[in-house]
Amino acid sequence: MSIRTIMIGRDIERSLDRISMEIVERNHGVGDLSIVGIHTGGVHLAQRIKQRIELQEEVELPAGTLDITLYRDDWSLISQNPIVKKSDIGFLLEDKRVVLVDDVIFTGRTIRAAMDAIMDYGRPRSIQLAVLIDRGGRELPIQPDYVGMTVDPSPHERVDVLLLEKDNHDAVVVTKR
Repeated sequence: MSIRTIMIGRDIERSLDRISMEIVERNHGVGDLSIVGIHTGGVHLAQRIKQRIELQEEVELPAGTLDITLYRDDWSLISQNPIVKKSDIGFLLEDKRVVLVDDVIFTGRTIRAAMDAIMDYGRPRSIQLAVLIDRGGRELPIQPDYVGMTVDPSPHERVDVLLLEKDNHDAVVVTKR
């Protein structure tokens, strides 16, 4: 098994700085903006983006976490006993511009499930998508609005985002299976 590192901590930090700025610019401020991270990696990245925007704009943004396990179209294939994490959206989504955050986008199925889950909380004005890594390979017509890095791994390679909050360091690695 071979592993190659394609991003290290400072690369991830620069990407999150850029994504945060792009979110503010594209939305002409943060008046009705909210940030929602998809478990697990997206939650940590969403928190970092939220902190950057709050510092830059001197505001407090509503933020939440979303578990999409039971919304996936393949959850029964993954496990008969799926591990469901906690969704926590403690604010109204009506008329909000929601930025969904995830670590890697691949087929688009996770994001489709996340949009279904979001709709159970209310009807936002819009949903935008921020990802650290876009690895291509879409099976659904879903594209991110904000991307840290686009990679084109082979079908036999896996892209993993390692984050300080759960892995004790930041890196993005590609592993040949």
